Amino acid sequence: MYITTSSSASSSLLRAAASYSRARFFPSSFRNLNSTQASPSLINHHRSLTSAAFRSFHCSVPRWSQRLDWRSPLSLRAQIRAVNPVIEQLERKFTTMAAEHPFKTVLTSLPKPGGGEFGKFYSLPALNDPRIDKLPYSIRILLESAIRNCDNFQVKKEDVEKIIDWQNTSPKQVEIPFKPARVLLQDFTGVPAVVDLACMRDAMNKLGSDTSKINPLVPVDLVIDHSVQVDVTRSENAVQANMELEFQRNKERFSFLKWGSSAFRNMLVVPPGSGIVHQVNLEYLGRVVFNTDGMLYPDSVVGTDSHTTMIDGLGVAGWGVGGIEAEAAMLGQPMSMVLPGVVGFKLSGKLRNGVTATDLVLTVTQMLRKHGVVGKFVEFYGDGMGELSLADRATIANMSPEYGATMGFFPVDHVTLQYLKLTGRSDETVATIESYLRANKMFVDYNEPQQERVYSSYLELNLAEVESCISGPKRPHDRVPLKEMKADWNSCLNNKVGFKGFAVPKEKQDKVAKFSFHGQPAELKHGSVVIAAITSCTNTSNPSVMLGAGLVAKKACELGLQVKPWIKTSLAPGSGVVTKYLQQSGLQEYLNKQGFHIVGYGCTTCIGNSGELDESVASAISENDIIAAAVLSGNRNFEGRVHALTRANYLASPPLVVAYALAGTVDIDFDKEPIGTGKDGKSVYFKDIWPSTEEIAEAVQSSVLPDMFKSTYEAITKGNPMWNQLLVPSSTMYSWDPTSTYIHEPPYFMNMTMEPPGAHGVKDAYCLLNFGDSITTDHISPAGSIHKDSPAAKYLLDRGVELKDFNSYGSRRGNDEVMARGTFANIRLVNKLLNWEVGPKTIHVPTGEKLYVFDAAMRYKDAGHDTIVLAGAEYGSGSSRDWAAKGPMLLGVKAVIAKSFERIHRSNLVGMGIIPLCFNSGEDADTLGLTGHERYTIDLPSKITNIRPGQDVTVTTDNGKSFTCTVRFDTEVELAYFNNGGILPYVIRNLIKQ
Repeated sequence: MYITTSSSASSSLLRAAASYSRARFFPSSFRNLNSTQASPSLINHHRSLTSAAFRSFHCSVPRWSQRLDWRSPLSLRAQIRAVNPVIEQLERKFTTMAAEHPFKTVLTSLPKPGGGEFGKFYSLPALNDPRIDKLPYSIRILLESAIRNCDNFQVKKEDVEKIIDWQNTSPKQVEIPFKPARVLLQDFTGVPAVVDLACMRDAMNKLGSDTSKINPLVPVDLVIDHSVQVDVTRSENAVQANMELEFQRNKERFSFLKWGSSAFRNMLVVPPGSGIVHQVNLEYLGRVVFNTDGMLYPDSVVGTDSHTTMIDGLGVAGWGVGGIEAEAAMLGQPMSMVLPGVVGFKLSGKLRNGVTATDLVLTVTQMLRKHGVVGKFVEFYGDGMGELSLADRATIANMSPEYGATMGFFPVDHVTLQYLKLTGRSDETVATIESYLRANKMFVDYNEPQQERVYSSYLELNLAEVESCISGPKRPHDRVPLKEMKADWNSCLNNKVGFKGFAVPKEKQDKVAKFSFHGQPAELKHGSVVIAAITSCTNTSNPSVMLGAGLVAKKACELGLQVKPWIKTSLAPGSGVVTKYLQQSGLQEYLNKQGFHIVGYGCTTCIGNSGELDESVASAISENDIIAAAVLSGNRNFEGRVHALTRANYLASPPLVVAYALAGTVDIDFDKEPIGTGKDGKSVYFKDIWPSTEEIAEAVQSSVLPDMFKSTYEAITKGNPMWNQLLVPSSTMYSWDPTSTYIHEPPYFMNMTMEPPGAHGVKDAYCLLNFGDSITTDHISPAGSIHKDSPAAKYLLDRGVELKDFNSYGSRRGNDEVMARGTFANIRLVNKLLNWEVGPKTIHVPTGEKLYVFDAAMRYKDAGHDTIVLAGAEYGSGSSRDWAAKGPMLLGVKAVIAKSFERIHRSNLVGMGIIPLCFNSGEDADTLGLTGHERYTIDLPSKITNIRPGQDVTVTTDNGKSFTCTVRFDTEVELAYFNNGGILPYVIRNLIKQ
């Protein structure tokens, strides 16, 4: 560590100050000194002063241990001023800048009932503008942020007026800046983010600038949860065994992240084995209201995982962004966004007996996909809100990416406050939250008359109409009512290959594959379940469905039913709290008896870390071409994601996962067919093992206790022995190891100068790939296993990495060489250039050769040819995966022409300097007669001032075709990114100029 003070006493004090800066929920936190929130103008115009102050007390105390309870924060600050007079200068500057704030007249004190004040806040009611009363709650959060951060530089008074006038401006697609209060990362996306930050420091150094400018200016929380794989199952020792394997595979990545937690300010790293990022965010990290040195403001967060939206269930505005966009937000750049429309979703009634929150979210997802909510906020309201627990709300908010919305927002009400108390937030904290939100008209009290709010459009659902269901076999929004599942499955077998079809010939549909499973006779048919996983952030944060799964297991055990041993069963809770209440209820014992032992605390199967199937099972599937099924309580079931050998993947509630595991097949009508035969020889039906709503409620009431949350999260900051033993360097510049296959210096800033490269069109480009609809980020940049014959495998083998140590693509996102080779490497990729053949290959147009996509791309690059990608609707749907844009850029892709884009992926393409273009309505590659064998020229002006957001451009081909597309640079800021060659070069140049 390094601390430039004159005494050991000063060192101790400053180390304490650094620790105190991470303490949550304190009115006088030390965080204001490195946060844009208290005074954005100061950071923007006097960053050098700030950097000097921080360099004088920076230390490398592990960030994950800095959660201390300070009794005298004010006296602490006085002591720090005595040690470091620069801080006193900063405080005087804060006062001066506050006096210049354009909205200083609405800066208001929030009094405490017993005297004194909670703090000060920018008051929306003090604006005395009747338009604000009709704004959706989600828009009020954007408004407050704009007012507080207004400096007439990054955020202007005109931006504030746009938001206040939302009812008129949102239909016009106006642009606004937004500064989130914090940034959330997980390790798959966090590693490349920290790699980029380290690389940006190198670039700053090469350009002769201050490397300390590359430091997060807002709190950054990184939870390591994406690395654990389900290697060991059905064992009491599974958690420990899987964690040991996780550390063996990922020691280099984990060491790098631990280095980052001390090398970069304001960064907390939550160690492996702690839980899933979104559940940790919900139960622990979420502030709801910040109190930074007496300044109160709503919590808001952007995250590099698309399911960051789960926090919307807590009344915190949060959504997923690309890693590169998050990095810019960390460095104090405002996010440019189109002021969204808001869909008002009214809930009424009450869920029927036995219907779960998962059934509800799958129903809501289907409704909203049909309505069309891409790029919009969804805000829930109505009498039915009182019937939904906070966990139920979080489940619905979690799946915002699946229904296409930016957010699925639940404003704060009494249910929120009860949850905050349950999860261990202090009474003082909850009182501050309620008082602030009420005073600023951001709290919903259903006991009072409701002010009518205006929405862009409206939907309504009576909760009593929701029925038990699952979704699949290939998309989250393809909902199937449980009573129709058998008929739907048989239709899928018959239908042509597609989202709802496998095209199995009639004569082969009853095929039985017999095999021996460890000496025991076994068999598989089409629809046989081979993976049953209780997994994912969506459902494992919800006690009602988790305890419901335990009750199903208990009833099945009592009746004598048993899950077949060749089904790979697993339970991966989102936090340690789940384990505590499953043990408290006595239900974990029964889950274990059915094979659902806890395997780890992370995403596991939901992101493709399902581990290998038993060799005998895998062979039976492959040799007999069986359409095997996985049933998981996840949020994504895209083809090739869960496991390469499960072509049918169904999303279901945790209790349904247990039920289907017991049945052993998805080809069953639960209403009419027995699940199995009980110990008394009688048939056991679904109704015999399904718990009532009352049974579940009783289990929740008696088993989920506040002390469980407190004890879990007091322990979380202590790390674990394997994490604590990792030794990392204390340097602030990273020493790149050229032989590393995990962490590699990327080429993004190679030969970078202060002069932007400027705008450009595309000339005579070849088509690298020609896709249909719904190409996901899993297709573009898979996160799962690395196929043994792939270009990435060849790269690793050439460097001495054995097949057993390949790990996953997701775990190697810190190495651009691996990830470039993993781009378009999904084994389920369907490319029209190959006449719809399935696999990660394409045609090299000049020679007609069939090559791996990476090899074809390198042929084009070596010959000096640009490439483009043709695509259908919803290109880039799925996870907010920045490598789905970084990879194509490294392959030489200059533009993607699609019918439509997923929101985050489009912005990621822009962030990496790739041009996103949309066909005109009613047109696509097929209607225009494009085969992908043509060469394409995109006529874009060479001066950025001659390009405007959303303008039409002409695309011509070498065979005489010409058509018009809309260029999807949606804001002026995105044009600036394009002019600079991407968002990160833009940020570097801006920081150097300041």
